[in-house]
Amino acid sequence: MVMAEAEANWYVVHTYSGYENKVRDNIKKTIENRHLEDQILEVRVPMQDVVEVKNGAKKQVQKKMLPGYVLIHMVMNDDTWYVVRNTRGVTGFVGPGSKPVPLTEDEMRPLGIGVEEVVVDFVEGDTVSVIAGVWKDTVGVIQSMNYSKQSVIINIDLFGRETPVEISFTEIKKM
Repeated sequence: MVMAEAEANWYVVHTYSGYENKVRDNIKKTIENRHLEDQILEVRVPMQDVVEVKNGAKKQVQKKMLPGYVLIHMVMNDDTWYVVRNTRGVTGFVGPGSKPVPLTEDEMRPLGIGVEEVVVDFVEGDTVSVIAGVWKDTVGVIQSMNYSKQSVIINIDLFGRETPVEISFTEIKKM
């Protein structure tokens, strides 16, 4: 674990309604441009699967869990605060007097943010088998691992080509 990750917390940013994805994308661009990857670790718009009934047909769609809000996993300092606060579409951090207050573990759990540290028995370069999900029974080699998202990128053979796919730690096992 990188030192910055130990100091990072999840914060909630209020946005104009409907601007959540735009704000997320703008913050990600700024992270790249200013090389803040070690301070702003993840920007998320939490989604949930909902069944909608339209014209008598059931359809599964993704809806925003918190319309008007974006979650950011970051190390709070003057630079990161300034970058996030001055992103177009951001109206402010959630907290008393717009003083950012990090989310507690209890607040993070329903949003699908795992606080517990996952211990895995595989590393980059290992061959793994997919045991669940869309790619079940597929075998691939781990190209990269993302501990904050708890996922790996593996190359699979798709239509005769090596294709990278992202798969959760929980859906694979070491061969």
